[in-house]
Amino acid sequence: MRSLYDFIIEPLGEKYSNKVKIGDKELIVNTKIENFKFVNRLAVVIQIPKAFKTNIKIGDTIVVHQNVFRVFYDMKGNKKKSRSWFKDNLHLCAIDQIYLYKNETGWNSFGDRCFITPIRDNNSLTLDKERSLVGILKYGNSSLEALKISPGDLVGYKPNGEWEFLIEGKRLYCMKSNDIVIKYEYEGNEKEYNPSWSKSS
Repeated sequence: MRSLYDFIIEPLGEKYSNKVKIGDKELIVNTKIENFKFVNRLAVVIQIPKAFKTNIKIGDTIVVHQNVFRVFYDMKGNKKKSRSWFKDNLHLCAIDQIYLYKNETGWNSFGDRCFITPIRDNNSLTLDKERSLVGILKYGNSSLEALKISPGDLVGYKPNGEWEFLIEGKRLYCMKSNDIVIKYEYEGNEKEYNPSWSKSS
């Protein structure tokens, strides 16, 4: 069973990430299906499409768009499965709904996506804990490598292009390569900003 254009995937765990573990206790953080922030974005690849050749293989873990597993209510109040639902626990995932994949080499960005680690705001004149529009490149891609921008570099990015993801207890921003607008030199006082709640996910 193989799709022509779509990956066949299943969620890694439940379809929603409604609980976080704090110590030996579980805390329920969401009770509504409408909130997209709690939709599980991790999936396992069951089958790859026939039409595309990528580095993603069967069994790899991928990070997908929140609508792939999202459940919703229609206009009559009936609960409906995601439009990506195929059968049982299997879903179809388009190539442009994949942002990151993990294989034996670790995490790798997919397509023109990249991931940024936010950094602390050291400005004593603001209450903001996170520096706006500046971060450290965590996962780059070939387009950025061609511009000599590599993981670990301090970069600036455009507003409103970043999407928040939690990857193995780290809060990262996903964006496209052309959202990166500048490479900065380190001043020496930059520190990653990862709020404590993200480590419990």
